[in-house]
Amino acid sequence: MYTVFLYIFIISFIATLVRSTFGFGESLVAVPLLSIFIPLGVAVPLSVLISVLIALVVVIQDHSSIQFNSAKWLIIFAIPGIPIGLLILIYGNEFWVKTGLGALIILYSLYAMFGKNSFKLNHDSKLWLFICGFLSGVLGGAYGVNGPPLVVYGNMRKWSAQNFRATLQGYFLPVSLIGVAGYIFKGLITGEVLKYFIMSLPAVFPAIFLGRYLNHKLNSASFFRYVYWGLLLIGLFLIVFCLFNIKT
Repeated sequence: MYTVFLYIFIISFIATLVRSTFGFGESLVAVPLLSIFIPLGVAVPLSVLISVLIALVVVIQDHSSIQFNSAKWLIIFAIPGIPIGLLILIYGNEFWVKTGLGALIILYSLYAMFGKNSFKLNHDSKLWLFICGFLSGVLGGAYGVNGPPLVVYGNMRKWSAQNFRATLQGYFLPVSLIGVAGYIFKGLITGEVLKYFIMSLPAVFPAIFLGRYLNHKLNSASFFRYVYWGLLLIGLFLIVFCLFNIKT
């Protein structure tokens, strides 16, 4: 039990630090690593509970930095995309969908980092809010990877690192709460999940505040460079995990 506690503590700290610094990506760290020591059916709800806590604290901390109009429309436009994502999850060919998604994320990340892209939005665009929000719903419903379309929109709007982090939490808080409600309805929030969640709290809270400190130290150019490296890793993870699942 001590070994499991220590492992959950370390992984929860690292995953929370990633989320609190950059605004997304903790589930890609937490779920695969936690599932080594605890069942996947426990790791996923645990990750969602931690996600809700992070988003709640960040929203309370930095509500003045949230682009509320953007977050509102991204959430609204994500809703119709979620059932389509679920259909892809249920009926799609997992290997080709995940591999294709990973390849697209990698290509876009490389283009954003090394290409010459001067396109920007001076004001919110309903068209781009719909495109990015809808795609975030599709990807979230299918594979829990909401982040990449939100990164695209934040970059086009040229949000600061602080605005980006806070606005994504304004998006993730209601979305994650809906996820928790679904897990409760399905009986997946068990006593074991709650026990591990309580065990993670001593790691989660310091990581949230450290991530906030690191986020505020980054200028926008450096921040998005790190974000795109993160997306690149997500794309690689998707492909590697997919190949691993196919082999097993």
